[in-house]
Amino acid sequence: MQENKDDRLRKVKSILVTLPKPETEKSPYFDLAKKYNLKIDFRSFIHVEGVPARDFRKDKINLGDFTAVVFTSRNAADHFFRICEEMRYEVPVDLKYFCISESTALYLQKYIQYRKRKIFFGKQTAADLAEVLKKHSTEKFLYPCSDVATEDTMRFLESNGYDFTKAVLFKTVISDLSDLAEVFYDVIAFFSPSSIHSLFENFPDFKQNNTRIATFGANTAKTVEDAGLIVDIAAPNPQAPSMIMALENYIKKSNK
Repeated sequence: MQENKDDRLRKVKSILVTLPKPETEKSPYFDLAKKYNLKIDFRSFIHVEGVPARDFRKDKINLGDFTAVVFTSRNAADHFFRICEEMRYEVPVDLKYFCISESTALYLQKYIQYRKRKIFFGKQTAADLAEVLKKHSTEKFLYPCSDVATEDTMRFLESNGYDFTKAVLFKTVISDLSDLAEVFYDVIAFFSPSSIHSLFENFPDFKQNNTRIATFGANTAKTVEDAGLIVDIAAPNPQAPSMIMALENYIKKSNK
């Protein structure tokens, strides 16, 4: 859907972020709201539900077969340790952990003694782990994921010939957003294709009109465009590697 984005430039007073509300007040979203006198609300358009141990057993995956695990999110870590507990499987102390980012790696402190384990992490993608993975190419990797697993990570592991097994431990579920039916925002920020699907599942007749749409990631942007909507704010980009920076750059122009 083509339209001059400058023609859609309007003042931003309210933003809906389709993520859970941050647990602390230190989030940059709160700083952005204060700096520009914005109303910023948070609402997950999707949520996850764990796959019960009885269903996981049907996949006939033996946890003891693996020497390493790849985590692409905190959800993956949560549900890996949950399923281990439900299966009464004691996680070996020499299990190696490969995490998509440092924040995901540090999150493991919730479950293990961090300094006593072999933990490796990248910047944000599996490709960032390329060098360290090469040094551990003989490991047998478990890849805990959702039913809508990150294709980039799986593609990377497959194309580089790593011995890994996909384990669906949690499912992405569309949230009930009926209470938002009569609520309107100047900007809605999306972070996954699943959130776009949730929008139309909840509101089949959604019309964008003057609502500006912000997206993070190429797949999210493509899903928006495939739905006939306009991406007004796209991240990451050379000037804005984060959603916060992309939103602020737009607001600087729109709220002059």
